[in-house]
Amino acid sequence: MLFDDTYKTISVASEGVFKDKGSKFIAYAYPISSDDEVKNILQNLRSEHPKARHFCWALRISPDRTVFRIQDDGEPSGTAGRPILNTLLSADITNILIVVVRYFGGTLLGVPGLINAYKTAAAEAIKEANVIEKTVNDIYEITFDYLAMNDVMRLMKDEQLNIIDQNFDTSCVIKFEVRKASLNIVLGKLDKIDNLKTKYLSTA
Repeated sequence: MLFDDTYKTISVASEGVFKDKGSKFIAYAYPISSDDEVKNILQNLRSEHPKARHFCWALRISPDRTVFRIQDDGEPSGTAGRPILNTLLSADITNILIVVVRYFGGTLLGVPGLINAYKTAAAEAIKEANVIEKTVNDIYEITFDYLAMNDVMRLMKDEQLNIIDQNFDTSCVIKFEVRKASLNIVLGKLDKIDNLKTKYLSTA
C-alpha cells in the first residue's frame, strides 16, 4: 500500500450542544497542531464557564493519527474522554481537540447516558465544523551557490513547492515544503544540482 499522504482536520473552531435531563453538554472543537495548546484552551473555557461541573476532552494529533489523549475530568472512567475520542476516530479526523463542558442538571444520567451525551455533543461539534483535507508535507532546507539560483527556482516552480523561508546572502538558503508523495522525485532533481546541500527538518 502506498503511504497515504492526506489527512482530514477542521479549518476553524466549532461548537455543538446536547441536552439530557436538565444537563447541558457544550462541545467545542479546535484545530490544533500540538498538545501544548490544550492548557490555554482549557483555561479560557473555565473562565468562560465558571459554573460548569466538568471539562472533559479528547485530542488526536499528527498526520498519521497515532497520538491521542483523553481526560474524564471527574466523570466516571470511560464515560467522557473515550466517547469523545471515539467520535474523532469514526470521523477520521486528526489535529483536533474537542472539549465538552458539562453543566449538571440535578439528575444522574448513569454510565450509558453519559457515554451517549459526550459522544453526541462531540458529534454535533464535528457536524458544525468545516472539515478539510490536508496533505502530509516534509519540510526541507537547501543550501546552494548563487549560481544555481535559476535551476533551483525553476524546480520550485515546476514542482509547485511551497517556499516557507528564503535567505540569499553569500550562500543561498531556502526552506520549503514538499508533499510526501512527490518527495523522491523532488530530492532526485535536487541531487542533480551542483554544490547543493539538502537537509530534512520536520514533517508537517
